[in-house]
Amino acid sequence: MKIEENTRLRLQFLSRVVNRECKHLSKTTDRLFIEPFSQERAKTIINNDDLSECVEAFVSRFSRLQDTLGDKFIPQLLKALGEKPAAVMDNLDTAERLEWIESADEWLAIRQLRNQMVHDYIEDLEVLRSAIQTAQRFVPMLINVANKLQDEIQKRGWDGRS
Repeated sequence: MKIEENTRLRLQFLSRVVNRECKHLSKTTDRLFIEPFSQERAKTIINNDDLSECVEAFVSRFSRLQDTLGDKFIPQLLKALGEKPAAVMDNLDTAERLEWIESADEWLAIRQLRNQMVHDYIEDLEVLRSAIQTAQRFVPMLINVANKLQDEIQKRGWDGRS
C-alpha cells in the first residue's frame, strides 16, 4: 500500500521517538524498582531528592509514552491505513480489533492512571505509591504496543529500511 510521503516520514519519526521513550522508561523503571516502592519508601520522597527525581522521571516517561502511542502513533498509523480520523475511543477500538492493543478499556484505565499520577500524588503519597506500583505492571504492555506498531510499519515497508 502506497502512502503519502509526509505520512511515511511522520510514522518514521514517531517510531524513533517511541523507541527512545521505551528505552528511557525501561531504564527509569529499573532504577525506581531496584527495591519495592513501599509505603515507607514513598514517605521518604519528601526528603530524598534522588528518589523524588526518579519518581518524577518515571511518571513523566510513562505518561509521555502512553500519550505518544495513543494520541499520536495509533492515529497516524490508522490514517496511513486509510482509516478516517476518529475520536480516541474509536481509534482504540480499531487498534484493539487490529490486535495492536489488548483492550481499549484497559488503555483508558492506563490513561486514568496516568492522570492520577500526574495530578494527585502531591496531596496523597499512598495514592502515588499505589498508582506507581500499578503503572509498573503496565510498562511491559506499553513497550509491547510500541513494538507492535513499529512492526506494523516495518512489515508494510514504511520504516525507511526497505
